Amino acid sequence: MSKILIAFVVFCVLPLSPLVGGSGLHAQNRDRQMRSRVDSMLTERYYRTPYDTSYVIRPEGTLTLKVRMNQTGNSFHAKGTVNDIYSKADLKTSHKTTFSVAGIYRGIGVGMAVNPSKWKGIYKDYEFNLNYYSSRISLDFSYQRATTLAGDIRRDDNLERLESDDLILKIVNLAGYYTFNHRRFSFPAAFTQSYIQRRSAGSWLAGISYQGGSIKTSDDLKARNPNAPDVQINIGHIGIGGGYGYNWVLGKKWLLHFSMLPTFVVYNRNKFTVNGERKKAQHMRFNMIFNERAAVVYNFSSRYFAGATLVMNNSVFDDDVVVVNQNKWRARAFLGFRL
Repeated sequence: MSKILIAFVVFCVLPLSPLVGGSGLHAQNRDRQMRSRVDSMLTERYYRTPYDTSYVIRPEGTLTLKVRMNQTGNSFHAKGTVNDIYSKADLKTSHKTTFSVAGIYRGIGVGMAVNPSKWKGIYKDYEFNLNYYSSRISLDFSYQRATTLAGDIRRDDNLERLESDDLILKIVNLAGYYTFNHRRFSFPAAFTQSYIQRRSAGSWLAGISYQGGSIKTSDDLKARNPNAPDVQINIGHIGIGGGYGYNWVLGKKWLLHFSMLPTFVVYNRNKFTVNGERKKAQHMRFNMIFNERAAVVYNFSSRYFAGATLVMNNSVFDDDVVVVNQNKWRARAFLGFRL
């Protein structure tokens, strides 16, 4: 894959202007030959489909351009009893909205995203998302560092309202899928539009989930309110499980996708600390992490399309000592065309 990407970059940046003289013509011909070889290599790779073509095919055109609007959000709920004091936290980050443009040539793409709120200095959080969809393996990864986490922390009858910059959140979400019916069911058709699902098909899924990170009170909160509790929530869930996904083709224009992968938590390192006193959850405790996806794609023609996607990760962890729940989601709307 790396060799193909390097070759593609070389192919794109080779000079286009004509050269003068015999050596210049020779160099120009060599450049054209290299371009032709790279394009042939990318074309062969692009059309070497792993799918049953009566169900899934490549779309027309060599270049796909898309404009997208993305929005993400995250919320947390934790509770536990420390030194006979019942503590509960209900928190959520501000929504992040970005606009992006992406170009994909023969399956290799680049994109650029902008966040208007960040330009204005309103949104200070950082988030990185990586999504990989192939015929057999799919992966959703996200890392978020946020200071816009806000909400309420209750200690017995005392309620503390936390605002932006009072808490620091660092969190990782990971979900990996294996598709059993990988010859007829396509995640890329629903989420990247690099394939077209021609006939309805579904598949059983196997996968693994991980959610990990921390939430802690900041120095700004202590400076503003010296009596505020020093709270730290540490999260770490590993889950394995299975689920099902389905691509429903309506006529020749609509594609609807739904999938769910529930996983059972087989190990955790959850901790809830208040003013230095710590409570730990049981390491082996069977709870759940749910990974859900939905998508709708409408093809105006073979070249023009639009749609929306939704990816969610929800954890439900509850034992007699510590309760920690997380709900992470990302919604996307897009409009694209192929050349």
